[in-house]
Amino acid sequence: MGLPPLSDDAVVLGASAPSWRDALRLAGGALVRSGATTDAYTEAMVAMVEEHGPYIVISPGLAFAHARPGDSVLRDGLSVVTLAQPVAFGHPHNDPVVVVLGLAVAGVGTHLESIGAIANLFNDATVTARLAAATTPDEVRGIMGVPA
Repeated sequence: MGLPPLSDDAVVLGASAPSWRDALRLAGGALVRSGATTDAYTEAMVAMVEEHGPYIVISPGLAFAHARPGDSVLRDGLSVVTLAQPVAFGHPHNDPVVVVLGLAVAGVGTHLESIGAIANLFNDATVTARLAAATTPDEVRGIMGVPA
């Protein structure tokens, strides 16, 4: 399967987020607007970081927000948020964050495939900076190789 499609509703460019919680809520809100999740999924993403720390900051400048599959996931979904000003998540090496990916998947097997696709995409160290500089949803989709 790879990554789910990325609708225009799920892309937020040049956003302002005073804190990491606000940044995650932007990514979660984009998932909600795209029809992939409910607000409960957004709060579950925030709770994961509160409980486990900033493990979602997977490389310099990049946070990969997600929570467990469950009733708050209506369908597989992807969101991308770029931040006008970097935000600290508390990661000792990869802060501050300029791009937040949100991922929601309905099934555990799909979850693992999507994580693998994200890992492969970000093996290219230029992807985060290219996403941060993107000015349109089409440009974001082109960088990520996903459909609308």
